[in-house]
Amino acid sequence: MKPLAVLGTSSDAGKTTVAMALCRILADRGLKVAPFKAQNVSNNSAVTHEGREISRAQCLQAEAARVEPSYLFNPVLLKSHGNGSVQVVVNGLVYQNQSVAAYYDGIDHLKTQVEQAFLQLQRQYDVVVAEGAGSPVELNLLHKDLSNTFVANTFSTQNILVADIERGGVFASIYGTLALLDPPIRSNLIGVVINKFRGDRRFFVDGEKIITERFGIPVLGVLPFKPLNIDMEDSQSLRNYRQRLQAMKVRIAVIAYPGLSNYNDVDVLMADQELYVEWVDAYRPLESFDMVLLPGSKTVIRDLRWLRAQGLFTEIRQFKKALFGICGGYQMLCKTLHDPDALEHDTPSMETGLGLIDDEVVYQSPKLLTRGHYPLFGYPAIKGYEIHCGRMARYPLYYQDSPASGLRTVAGTHVHGIFDDDRFRGDYFRALHADYQGYAYGAYREQEIQGFADDVAENLDMDVILAALAD
Repeated sequence: MKPLAVLGTSSDAGKTTVAMALCRILADRGLKVAPFKAQNVSNNSAVTHEGREISRAQCLQAEAARVEPSYLFNPVLLKSHGNGSVQVVVNGLVYQNQSVAAYYDGIDHLKTQVEQAFLQLQRQYDVVVAEGAGSPVELNLLHKDLSNTFVANTFSTQNILVADIERGGVFASIYGTLALLDPPIRSNLIGVVINKFRGDRRFFVDGEKIITERFGIPVLGVLPFKPLNIDMEDSQSLRNYRQRLQAMKVRIAVIAYPGLSNYNDVDVLMADQELYVEWVDAYRPLESFDMVLLPGSKTVIRDLRWLRAQGLFTEIRQFKKALFGICGGYQMLCKTLHDPDALEHDTPSMETGLGLIDDEVVYQSPKLLTRGHYPLFGYPAIKGYEIHCGRMARYPLYYQDSPASGLRTVAGTHVHGIFDDDRFRGDYFRALHADYQGYAYGAYREQEIQGFADDVAENLDMDVILAALAD
């Protein structure tokens, strides 16, 4: 089949979730589907079966397509170091740390990597669903645009355009995008998808007619607003997640430092009706919480300094209840941290940690990329993955103290996905509240994916899309 590109009129139009839904819809029709995003900018990543690193968004789309995630799905990943520098990951492995300007200077090399990955996927799968990035009509960047114009023009993708009606200006955003699109992309445009519609669809019948008749492009569907509460693309989406308070048993403070990464570890907690999560991104007293979670960080030493500047460093050290760190947050709990070769920071760095674990962290190359089932906290096999440069000598995988008295516990691990394990999560939170019941997170994830895809399928003209993809 011809490849399909999911483009958007803007960032956050819903390209990731619409592409995810299309992966599931096409897979349910018996097709072998490969998700694809040429270049993603995200500190939220995961490890593939090849031992490579890609964006969590493409892992979610692979889960929807019921295929194993592969580095081919996201050949270029940019992870922010701050101060105008990025870590460039190519084909799932660290390529180099460089400035944004230097990255663009090397764009031709990256185009070759993207092309090779896409061609390989076309050989191995029935259809490739390629997600765009931002807008396909950023005119000053078109010659450097890997995810939109390069993919669409190189592979003659059939295209759909996703427009977010919730933010307002949907007609102007569609009209402007259509007017500025490269002619080849415009000629292969199947239609427009109106996303995040709230209310009675009958009130948008005239809107559909305007787009079809005045803009000369069919409306493929109007998708009702439906949040997808797993693997959110950015941390702001997590902060906007509405939780129920009626069944709350445990209050959790998640420390949201500037270098926050792999915050998908918090998804499972926020979806749990018995847990209440608050994001702490500035000083506040923590004694009202039952647990403090230090999640992943892309710039651990810099984020430790941020904790000091905010006054949260002392608050965390003095916290008397449950304290848990994951990956970078786990490393913060140690005595000292050294990054002599600036692997995770823009300059060689050293910092004193929280000092609650008697170990030191040294950042070393290559980055550790593993996934599987790990023996953690007395459990023989907890599914997860590691993705870090920091090495600890005494406690490389996990740490758990044995407090002599009181409620205070300190624990942590380098393994992401630890709380996805129903048994571990149940035992951990029952120790904080005896009435905690827990829930089956795997079943919840599948319900979220299938439910979202079913809603899209019900409101999208898939016959038109499939006809356009027929080779």
